[in-house]
Amino acid sequence: MNPMLNIAIRAARKAGNIIAKGYEQAPQDMEVARKGTNDYVTEIDKAAEAAIIEVIRKSYPDHVIIGEESGLLEGENSSVQWVIDPLDGTTNFVKRLPHFCVSIAIRENNRTTVGVVYDPIRNELFTAVRGEGAKLNEFRLRVDASRRDLAGTVLATGFPFKNPKHRPAHLNMLEGLMNNGVADFRRTGSAALDLAYVAANRVDGFFEI
Repeated sequence: MNPMLNIAIRAARKAGNIIAKGYEQAPQDMEVARKGTNDYVTEIDKAAEAAIIEVIRKSYPDHVIIGEESGLLEGENSSVQWVIDPLDGTTNFVKRLPHFCVSIAIRENNRTTVGVVYDPIRNELFTAVRGEGAKLNEFRLRVDASRRDLAGTVLATGFPFKNPKHRPAHLNMLEGLMNNGVADFRRTGSAALDLAYVAANRVDGFFEI
């Protein structure tokens, strides 16, 4: 196994354990802060990110880390960057809707080479290494290569909740796509899982402003 993938998986699972435990606690006991319009962060986001950083730093202390909550953490080896979102789908988590994940990507010389998306509630681990395809819990994923048009497709999307000015354009796109044969849409609240679901053929595509 790719050594950095191995560390990314370890970090994602450690963060996932923190998130799963946090999900079980009473909502009124949760510390929730507003980062911006319709944008929230919880103590669990921060704890999960700290756990990921700790695992990465133990094996790769000189790598750069870019965290959703921590921002840029410099390292001596700037050619390798770890890009982490400790809890993609925070609003779902706060609302106790069981659909969210840990997302970790590794970039080497400005190319994404490794990706890990972990859903701690379903215990689904999506992994990918550049040139080696993608897997779900060690089973290889294959996209339906026969699909060439929009007819009958189910597309995932995300509404521009942080930028209301984009709503009219997004709604126009929805109508345009439906007029071109799209059967239905899914809006799940986690873009990272949506993209993993494209790889797993659970949805046919994903788009977002």
